[in-house]
Amino acid sequence: MSKPILYSFRRCPYAIRARLALAYAAIDYELREISLKNKPQAMLDISPKGTTPVLQIWDGFPSHQSCTVLEESLDIMYWALQQNDPAGWLNLSKDDLPIAQQLIVTNDDQFKKALDRYKYANRFPERSPLDYRQDAENFLQILELRLAAMDFLFGDHPTIADMAIFPFIRQFAYVDFDWFQTSAYVHLQKWLAGHEASNLFECVMIKVPLWQAVS
Repeated sequence: MSKPILYSFRRCPYAIRARLALAYAAIDYELREISLKNKPQAMLDISPKGTTPVLQIWDGFPSHQSCTVLEESLDIMYWALQQNDPAGWLNLSKDDLPIAQQLIVTNDDQFKKALDRYKYANRFPERSPLDYRQDAENFLQILELRLAAMDFLFGDHPTIADMAIFPFIRQFAYVDFDWFQTSAYVHLQKWLAGHEASNLFECVMIKVPLWQAVS
């Protein structure tokens, strides 16, 4: 059977969390690093939305292959963890599960909106960068409170909530890293630094050449 194919953009937080889950689950896949300014037709053919990540999973016999296409990073994460979840990223109690799901929703909705406006404030001149940063801090405060009581968002080991949210907190921190490092979010700083120093993160952030279709 052919390997799954992941179309990815190295710095995209959605693609980062997909790669984290695939690497953690020890999925053998083909990484196709793309340029968002010159998207390959092979990706657009299976996912016209044109954003990363996109995972193409082959099924059937090699001579009559069909495929499943996952176009959302969370779908890719859940698929990978369903194949293999050695440290229990999905092991959440019935009480913690809805909280984790809501944290991810808040990250992907309100926080991501504020993050984009903070990072690209020149595109949204109706408010100041500080205003957008303060909007984003509503979510940071929730995370900081949880991390003051435990090493990770739901205890002493990472869960899907940590790994789905971490790439976006990283993107936020590097908008003004000096400010972030001197902010009151000391537990969030430690949590972020731990993720960045992990072998898992380092392996998924290795630079690879842009993929080009064989003509």
